[in-house]
Amino acid sequence: MKHTIAVVDDDRNILTSVSIALESEGFEVRTYKDGAEALAGISARPPDLAILDIKMPRMDGMELLNRIRNQSRLPVIFLTSKDDEIDEVLGLRMGADDYITKPFSQRLLIERIRAVLRRAEAEAAGPEADTVIVRGPLVMDPDRHRCTWHDEPVQLTVTEFLLLQSLAQRPGHVKNRDQLMDAAYGENIYVDDRTIDSHIKRLRKKFKTVDEGFDRIETLYGIGYRYAET
Repeated sequence: MKHTIAVVDDDRNILTSVSIALESEGFEVRTYKDGAEALAGISARPPDLAILDIKMPRMDGMELLNRIRNQSRLPVIFLTSKDDEIDEVLGLRMGADDYITKPFSQRLLIERIRAVLRRAEAEAAGPEADTVIVRGPLVMDPDRHRCTWHDEPVQLTVTEFLLLQSLAQRPGHVKNRDQLMDAAYGENIYVDDRTIDSHIKRLRKKFKTVDEGFDRIETLYGIGYRYAET
């Protein structure tokens, strides 16, 4: 089935380059230059997924996401400035599914789109109890993209969720950075080692917001990471 993607950005270069990349991968693309125009278009003809820039005239991405969430659970990926953690946290709480920071690789964006679409389709198909991961106070439900720690929700991007899932599936086993890259990005995508380190740092920070004593993700210097056994 051909998926339809809405791309919303006030930068014409981004609209053009992303459209060409997505269409070459078989997606149907609809573009909008601001939030107000996008809200009308998305409401009239809902796509399968929307990519929203955060900073736009007339209606920014945050307000657009809020309006969309009043109508549907449309999967949304944000385009945001590098390391803008305030926007990231707020956007996730409002219901964004993932983030791509500018500048970004077109291939990485396509893989993130596919990951979010797969998750949305699995959620629509209904829960599978045997896919839920329980590791002491950690509970991860991949089909619903839900993560809790001591019953408190932890808002994770798709990338963060996949990294934690890879570690939590086998507590005590070390995963090197290449293995974590494959788990989060797929075997055909290369990212710098520091990208994985940055994701792990953010994962720890989000869990420490819920529990200051969180220490389950361990670093083995020069080797990789592991989820500590209970």
